[in-house]
Amino acid sequence: PEQALAMGTEMGGGAIADHEDDEYRWAGVEDPKIVLTTSRDPSSRLKMFAKELRLIFPNSQRMNRGNYEIKQLIHACRANQVTDFIMVHEHRGVPDTLIICHLPYGPTAYFTMSDVVMRHDIPDIGTMSEQFPHLVFHNFKTKLGQRTMSILKYLFPVPKEDSKRVITFANHDDHIMFRHHNYKKVNGKDVELTEIGPRFQLKLFEIKSGTLDSEAAADTEWALRPYMNTSHKRRFLSDDDGWQQEDDVVN
Repeated sequence: PEQALAMGTEMGGGAIADHEDDEYRWAGVEDPKIVLTTSRDPSSRLKMFAKELRLIFPNSQRMNRGNYEIKQLIHACRANQVTDFIMVHEHRGVPDTLIICHLPYGPTAYFTMSDVVMRHDIPDIGTMSEQFPHLVFHNFKTKLGQRTMSILKYLFPVPKEDSKRVITFANHDDHIMFRHHNYKKVNGKDVELTEIGPRFQLKLFEIKSGTLDSEAAADTEWALRPYMNTSHKRRFLSDDDGWQQEDDVVN
């Protein structure tokens, strides 16, 4: 409990909202510019997954990691007005961690990743639209939930109204399900969804106020501590379970 109090509160802390307006003041005014990379020596599957992530985020480009240090990458991104740096890690060829670093000053969010199904693994899945997607966020109710939603939301530019692409982040018991669909109207009124992948689950385990190149010195806004998991009923992104609520349609 003392650790939690030092960070604000267990549910996200007073500090979380204080800097948000400043960090994302250009969100919605200027389109995000994203660089995406992997941990060192990526497997062929991690490279493939990084390619698929690049297609998810408009205005993103994938960078081969090579021998570059994190500090070099972040410095280059800042110099080129990149707004967000995303890195994926793996365990034995399976993507298992997603890190989102907002530039130039943070925050940095760390997620475990599970149940990854790549487009590459689905036969006859078809091509992916390059339209800017509409976003649906479901069950991000606490201060920490709203903070997490902002970090994810501002990776995407504002879509045009006629876009037929939808990305959903649905929180259930702190597991965030990512789904990606195209939709079309049938008979003038019914909507038909086609999943175009990839799909995966995220679980937030830390938010730091700084950037990835200075994570040792950055303040921890929130972290999932071992004692927080003592009750399976503890929820941090929302007090509700997620299945009986309205969606937050962002754009």
